[in-house]
Amino acid sequence: MEKVLVNSDKYDGQYVALISADDNTIVGSGSTPEEALAKARKKGAQAPFILYVPDKDLVHIYYVG
Repeated sequence: MEKVLVNSDKYDGQYVALISADDNTIVGSGSTPEEALAKARKKGAQAPFILYVPDKDLVHIYYVG
């Protein structure tokens, strides 16, 4: 099952703060996680879920070995 957390090109290449992994309401965004977190805290989110939204069509490959 796939869940889309951010459904907008507006946040491509930015860090986004969501209320939680279950509630994908965006409460902050910025070019750094600290900026997204600061904006979220100003809106009252104490422990937001921070994620990076990659640029459109950019492929990320992760390896854990």
